[in-house]
Amino acid sequence: MRVLLFALGDQVYGCDIATVREIIPQRRPTRLPGAPEFVCGLINLRGTIVTVIDLARRLERSAGAKADGSYIMIELGTKLVGIAVDDVMDVRSLTEHEIEAATADQTRGGVVRGMGRLGDERMVVLLDVITLARQVLL
Repeated sequence: MRVLLFALGDQVYGCDIATVREIIPQRRPTRLPGAPEFVCGLINLRGTIVTVIDLARRLERSAGAKADGSYIMIELGTKLVGIAVDDVMDVRSLTEHEIEAATADQTRGGVVRGMGRLGDERMVVLLDVITLARQVLL
């Protein structure tokens, strides 16, 4: 499995690279009244309206994503969802024996797939960004 690695603070996260359409620099979203706290708002990406979520707030981390980070664009059918992260780092391949499945209490509403072990003994939290996008759009 090829994994896009990105950071929120000092924690490394990853998602299947096949789910990522593109990565763009952050821009100021238009806030939606009544939206959940983790929904930053909407942006216009080349004529397409995109809902943007703050991954740090969705995962209940203390601080939101930094303002000069990136948006990871996820395609769900004909819709796009942007995920705000601090830093996009690398693309790595992980084998099955380097991935440990998440237990039910670790999934954070179904968005955490498991943990991956990087060669330098660092751990990466593997996210199911499709489930994350569905939760925002439905």
